[in-house]
Amino acid sequence: MTRVEFFFNVEDKLQKVAELTGRAVGKGRRLHVFTPDEATAETLGRKLWTDPALSFLPHCGPDNALAEMTPVIIDSRGELLPHDDVLINLRPAYPPFFSRFRRLIEIVGQDEADKAEARQRFRFYRDRGYEIKAFDANGASL
Repeated sequence: MTRVEFFFNVEDKLQKVAELTGRAVGKGRRLHVFTPDEATAETLGRKLWTDPALSFLPHCGPDNALAEMTPVIIDSRGELLPHDDVLINLRPAYPPFFSRFRRLIEIVGQDEADKAEARQRFRFYRDRGYEIKAFDANGASL
């Protein structure tokens, strides 16, 4: 069964994704980052090229010829899924294909609309029997 984790009260969601991605790739994990739109995918791609300044996290889109060999996939469509290890969701709704992944990470910002959407996703996973772990970036509650 998919492990579900929420990181909430995150000040900079793309920075948190870059941080988690760096740690996961360092451990040999493969990630699929599901973004709300292409602009966010491009911004995250640029961030992974430059942050941290002295490293690079190999990434591409799901339709790239090297997608099956690349540890990080950045995707705004959810049509091609070359990996099934870790899924990071940046969308307001749950990804319909999340259960094919070993681990799902939900990133929740600090604004109330984002928190309200995250609560709905939390209930969705909980009501289907998924065990959920929550990590607070600021010590507050979800």
